[in-house]
Amino acid sequence: MLEIYVASDHAGTILRQRIAAHLTGRGMMVHDLGPDEGEKVDYPDYAAKLAGNMKPVSDAFGVLVCGSGIGISIAANRFPWIRAALCHDVTTAILSRQHNDANVIALGERLIGTTTALACIDAFVDTAFEGGRHTARVEKLTVLPVKDIEGK
Repeated sequence: MLEIYVASDHAGTILRQRIAAHLTGRGMMVHDLGPDEGEKVDYPDYAAKLAGNMKPVSDAFGVLVCGSGIGISIAANRFPWIRAALCHDVTTAILSRQHNDANVIALGERLIGTTTALACIDAFVDTAFEGGRHTARVEKLTVLPVKDIEGK
């Protein structure tokens, strides 16, 4: 059974709850990490909470929601085992899985409707990583040598 961790900040609570219910309805094991509705929180804290929970579960997926999806995806990508993709339609959700082996999808509640968000979620969890020519690139996302950053 696929394990999925979901978290948001206060600007993504409603969409996160709808996504959690949708995924539960599809028979997936959903771990809703919060926050509670009406609680003001900072998105980096919830991205970190999701990353921490996902680390020991190598094949888990994550869903993050904030107002735009931008900040929470940036925060999540600070963890080397997370490949978070900000998606706004089904095509970006599919490509994030096929080409980037994304394990977290980030959405913006203020920018995307529920119908589109759920379609993105379904595409994301139903799409496999293609591997092949993409594998070496994805590996570099986890362990980019410092010499490449410094230009040496």
